[in-house]
Amino acid sequence: MAAGQVIARIDDRTYRAALDQANAQVVAAQANIETVNAQMNVQQAQIAADQAQLAQQQAALVFAQQQAARYQYLAQTQLAGSVQNAQQYTSQLHQQQAAVDSAQATLKLAQRQVEALTAQRDSDVASLTQTKAQREQAQLNLSYTTVTADQPGRVVQLTVAVGQYAQPGTNLTMFVPDDIWVWANFKETQLDEMRPGQPVTIDIDAYPEPTIRGHVVSVQPGSRTAFSLLPAENATGNWVKIVQRVPVKVVMDNAPTDVALGPSMSTEISVRVNPHPSLYQRLTEWL
Repeated sequence: MAAGQVIARIDDRTYRAALDQANAQVVAAQANIETVNAQMNVQQAQIAADQAQLAQQQAALVFAQQQAARYQYLAQTQLAGSVQNAQQYTSQLHQQQAAVDSAQATLKLAQRQVEALTAQRDSDVASLTQTKAQREQAQLNLSYTTVTADQPGRVVQLTVAVGQYAQPGTNLTMFVPDDIWVWANFKETQLDEMRPGQPVTIDIDAYPEPTIRGHVVSVQPGSRTAFSLLPAENATGNWVKIVQRVPVKVVMDNAPTDVALGPSMSTEISVRVNPHPSLYQRLTEWL
């Protein structure tokens, strides 16, 4: 099986419906933002009109103040005005002052409306972000309905059939990649001179005839039991040391293609290590 090839398909109608619903919610959230933007534009125009109305009322107030002052002066001096005219223009002054107050209140109301629309727009933007996240989750859930091979390999232990209902978390199959390696559990006392890159001879119990060559890739920094669910505690205090097993990763250089290799097969590993430099020194002195 090649990489990307389909292993199994799950009925995706429910997930497609969820994705369509998420797309509709995103469109609705975007429409809400556009509606608020249009309302803000209209409100800005309303504010401009209210400001012009306020300026007009303030100019009329100035004229009314001048008129009222003029006729009050004439009434007091009894030159050309009457008390009735003075009272009339004083009343007009009060009316004009009320008109200015009303225009100011209308302008403040329009400005507060802009603040309310801004808060609503922020809420709509947050809703759009949330709906986009829900859409991405719906797309991810839809992608899970198609199970593909991540790398070349073989499908083993296929436990499902067409029409079968799969519960979440159900193990549908096992997949063995073509790129296989060997975990060799060496004793910790055998690792002194073992290094990555050293040549390895591999003998497989199931296929004893061919001799496979390989090399050391890495040595796990810790014993196998240290990474288990319940690590063993070897510090017993009785001076009896337990030799631990340390996994060493070995890659095959000439893996056979005519036999089936898979997990849990038994092998015998021989590593050709480089002697320690101190060994050469001791041999030289002995010679």
